[in-house]
Amino acid sequence: MRRIAIFLFGFVIMTAEVVNMSSAGAEEDVVAFAVVSELPKDKTRVPAKVAIDGTVTDMKLLASEHILSNLVWKSLEVCHALKLEGHRSSEGFRIHSVRAIDGAMLPMVLQGFAGDCLLKKALEVAPFVD
Repeated sequence: MRRIAIFLFGFVIMTAEVVNMSSAGAEEDVVAFAVVSELPKDKTRVPAKVAIDGTVTDMKLLASEHILSNLVWKSLEVCHALKLEGHRSSEGFRIHSVRAIDGAMLPMVLQGFAGDCLLKKALEVAPFVD
């Protein structure tokens, strides 16, 4: 009886450790803001300036199938401002949800880039308007 109790106790402790390790390995979603920096050739990997916790980096936005069917993602263009939820990976930022936002809603670290991007885009389009 005593051996069974020790075995069960060890089994319970081992199971608790496995559950604890698996929950620690799961990454939580983080909120990020992004401005599309180049015309996306491939909608699954979009280059952008991404701000996470006040730090801006050039990253690829990695979209899954349910993001590709999102209307925001279908109409994505250069200079679009986005609010994202997802997590960082070695390849880029894996997106779980996306929203288009106004450039004024971006964090200050991205507003300068967004403004410059819009000015550049306007100057490229202006010669074609008559």
